[in-house]
Amino acid sequence: MKRLTAINPVIPALALPLVGLAAPGLAQEATEAAAAAVETVAPIVDKGDATWMMISAILVMMMTVPGLALFYGGLVRAKNMLSVLMQVFTVFCVMALLWVCFGYSLAFTGAGSAEDATALTPFIGGLSKAFLAGVNTSSLAETFSANVFVPEYVFVVFQMAFACIAPALIVGATVERMKFSAILLFVVIWFFFSYLPMAHMVWWWGGPSAYTAPAGFLFSHGDLDFAGGTVIHINAGVAGLVAALVVGPRLGYGKELMAPHNLTFTFLGGCLLWIGWFGFNAGSNMEATGIAAMAILNTVVATAAAALAWAFGEWLLRGHPSLLGGVSGAIAGLVGITPAAGFVGPMGAIVIGLVAGFVCMWFVVSLKSKLGIDESLDVFGIHGVGGIIGAILTGVFAAPSLGGSGIWDYSTNAVAEAYSISGQVFTQALGVVVCVIWSGVVSFVALMIVKAVIGLRVTANDERQGMDITTHGENAYNA
Repeated sequence: MKRLTAINPVIPALALPLVGLAAPGLAQEATEAAAAAVETVAPIVDKGDATWMMISAILVMMMTVPGLALFYGGLVRAKNMLSVLMQVFTVFCVMALLWVCFGYSLAFTGAGSAEDATALTPFIGGLSKAFLAGVNTSSLAETFSANVFVPEYVFVVFQMAFACIAPALIVGATVERMKFSAILLFVVIWFFFSYLPMAHMVWWWGGPSAYTAPAGFLFSHGDLDFAGGTVIHINAGVAGLVAALVVGPRLGYGKELMAPHNLTFTFLGGCLLWIGWFGFNAGSNMEATGIAAMAILNTVVATAAAALAWAFGEWLLRGHPSLLGGVSGAIAGLVGITPAAGFVGPMGAIVIGLVAGFVCMWFVVSLKSKLGIDESLDVFGIHGVGGIIGAILTGVFAAPSLGGSGIWDYSTNAVAEAYSISGQVFTQALGVVVCVIWSGVVSFVALMIVKAVIGLRVTANDERQGMDITTHGENAYNA
């Protein structure tokens, strides 16, 4: 739910939608009084909120290295273990630098008023904070409570963790055959033209003190994405699917055994992802409140439900509940609850987990093989499909009648009285469609550019030998 901008060392001017309702003779006095109040009220910076967000940022970084790296690494053949670790590790490093240089500014800056807005304002920010210009130890970022702030550096590093893991997820779709240089160039292009615009469209707004200011395209339509179901998981999942289709299958796919070489690593990586995900979801509340605690609880129960749904569904369809299935189901549940974590109650979270776990299992176990797509580590099958399920069901279970939080109305400083499940589901579907099309087009164009410039695949001989030795000059295991 990291949807904010208005990140300044002083409080942004308060929007005053009710002033116009005052008697004409009192309007100016009310405006002046409100302005005076803004000048005299000091921003509230709670050390507990700041501490929780810093810990959450560290937890999210742990999700990528070592969590995602080990999860992916254990799923490939032994001859490609180091290549996967190196790809995830290097993508993380590259994105961290790009984030502080350009990404933060492009995602979380924009016009402060309708008069200053342009046609691009709803889709991408500017470069006013490039290289973190104007960001220092005294500058602040507003949370979701009016006049409550955290240090801006806290917000920068928290969002950086998200920006690093999203492109790293894509790696799993093309393991064991895509060039190391091609992966790096592709994710850099994708980061600029897909991740940053989606983050801006979904999360950028003026904050509680300027909620009537311009906002991102999907945010202004009311799209709910608490912690990145659209921005991260659908976005990366679609990119992974497109990459797998363009790059093509591994040599021998469907004919040779390509079993995971170390499911112990995959289990450890999956568990690290689960623990790190508490920072991913609960940290997105930006405050250490009851909502953050609810997000943690939702992350537990949705994940548990999804793990069981996948394992028992696999038991039903294939005759055995596998460890890989259980861990994959857990990841599907984590993905499914991500957009909903702070909007739904625990019972709604369980339903989301059950649906995400079972549907993702069916897609990966049954449908993918029929489609014949070598989307190697199920980036789309888990993150794409799970993200879509979570995004749509957020619109259902955010309803107060089903235990959800409803929609907060900043003009009345209370939950909006009316909530339309069908209307919100339509809005959520809009977000899904925009993300699928946006990421799909950007990913395809980026891959065509990379293919023309440096090529996409390693040679057939290098692929057969394994990318550990042919690309990186070392082996993961030496007798």
